[in-house]
Amino acid sequence: MDTAPSAQPVTTTPAAGNRRRVATAAALASAVEWYDYFVFGIAAALVLGDLYFPAGSATAGVLASFATFAVGFLARPIGGIVAGHLGDKRGRKPMLVLALTLMGLATTGIGLLPTYETIGVAAPILLVLFRVLQGIAVGAQWGGAMLMATEYAPEGKRGVYGSFVQLGVPIGVVTANTVFLLAGAFTTDSQFAAWAWRVPFLVGLFVLLLAWYIHTRVEETPEFREAEKKLAEKEKGEQSSPLRTILRGHLGTVLLAGGSFAVNTATFYIIITGVLDYTTRELGMKKSAVLMVSLCISLTQLVLIPAAAALSDKFGRIRIYAIGAAGIALWAVPLFLLIDTGSLLWLAVGTFVASCFLSIMYGPQAALFAELFTPEMRYTGASLGYQIAAVAGGGLAPFMMVLLLEATGTSMAVSGYIVVLSVIALVSIKILADRARAAEAPAEPRTSSETETTSEPETKSEPETKAESTG
Repeated sequence: MDTAPSAQPVTTTPAAGNRRRVATAAALASAVEWYDYFVFGIAAALVLGDLYFPAGSATAGVLASFATFAVGFLARPIGGIVAGHLGDKRGRKPMLVLALTLMGLATTGIGLLPTYETIGVAAPILLVLFRVLQGIAVGAQWGGAMLMATEYAPEGKRGVYGSFVQLGVPIGVVTANTVFLLAGAFTTDSQFAAWAWRVPFLVGLFVLLLAWYIHTRVEETPEFREAEKKLAEKEKGEQSSPLRTILRGHLGTVLLAGGSFAVNTATFYIIITGVLDYTTRELGMKKSAVLMVSLCISLTQLVLIPAAAALSDKFGRIRIYAIGAAGIALWAVPLFLLIDTGSLLWLAVGTFVASCFLSIMYGPQAALFAELFTPEMRYTGASLGYQIAAVAGGGLAPFMMVLLLEATGTSMAVSGYIVVLSVIALVSIKILADRARAAEAPAEPRTSSETETTSEPETKSEPETKAESTG
C-alpha cells in the first residue's frame, strides 16, 4: 500500500531549553535561506531583465528574467533528493549546514556578478548557474529545518513547532522587501539600477554565520538518532536507500503531497513576484508602494501561520489545510478584480485575504508532510513532496502569469490558473483524508503497539485518534 507509518515515540526527551534553541535556529535558518531566495524574485521583477537580458521588448526581458527565476525551482528537487537521501542516512543537521553555506555563496555571487554590458553572454549564463545553486540550496534546506523543529517538538505541539520554520517565508519576504525599499529610498533610479540592487544580495552573506552556529551549537534530533540505530541494524542485512524506498513504495504519497500544495506556492509567488511586475509595468503603480503592501501583508502572516498550526494541533492537519485550499479557490477571481482597480487600498485588501488562506494552509503543512513518512525516509519523502509542488506551482507561476496576460489580455486567466491548481489540491487532500479514515476504521480503538506498526500515514494532530474531515 502506498502509504507510510507515522512517527514512533521517541525514547529520549530533550530539555526545554534545548528545544527552544533548536526551534529558534531552525526558524532563523529558514528565514535567512528564504531571504536569499526571495531577493532574486524581487530583483527579477524590477531590474534583472534590463541588466542581464537586454535584447527585445520589455516583456521579453521580464519573461527571460522570470524564466531564470523558474530555473531555481527546477533545481530544488535535486537539492531535496540529495539532501533527503543523505539526511535520512547521515543526519538532519549536516545537510542544513551545507544548504545554508551553498545559499550564502550563491547569493553573494549574484550580488557581485557583472552585467551583460560588461561581460556579454557570460552574464546571463552565470546568473542562471547561481540561480540553480540557490534552488539546490533551498531544496535541501526546507526538509532539514522542518525536521529539526518537528522532531524536537513536545507531544501535541508538532504543528506549532513546524510553523516556526514556516515563518521563515514571511520573515524572508519582509526582510527582502525592506532591504530593497531602503536601497531604493536612499538612491536615485539610476543609482539603484547601477549598483544599489546588489546590496540585498550581499547582505545574504550573513547566512554563513548562522551555518557556523548550527554546526557548533545545535544537536541532532532525537528521532533521527533512534532511526539511525534501526538503520544500523538493517545495514547488517539488505538495506535499500531512502530514495529507492520512497520511489518503490510511497511515490503516490509524495505526488499527493505535491499536488495538495502546488496551489499554495503558485499563488504565493504570483502575489509577491508576478503582481509586483503586473502592477508596476501594466497598471502604473509605484514600485515602493507595492513593495510596502507586500511587506505589510507578510507581517500579518507572522501571526496567522502559527495560529493555523495551533488549530491543526487541536482539530487535525487535513481539516485546517483543506479550509485554506478551498478559500484560495473561492478568492482567486475577487483577488484580481480588486488588483485591476489600480487602487493601493484594494490591492492590499485582495492580497491580505489571499494571504490569510495561504497561511491557513502553510501553518500545518510542515507537520502534515512530516507525519506522512517514517523517520528513516522522512527527509526524502517530505522534501520531494514539497519540491514537486514548488516546481509545478511556484517556479512556473510568475512566468505563466505573464504569458496568460499577454495571450488573453485579462487577469481572469490568472484567476483560472489558480482555480485549476486549487481543484488539484482539494482532490489530493480528499484522497489523503480518505486514506487516513480507511486506516482507522477497521482498527478502532487501536492499542499503542498497533499504532506503531500501522502502514498508513498519520495526517492529523498528535495524539488525536478520530478520523479527519476534509472540510
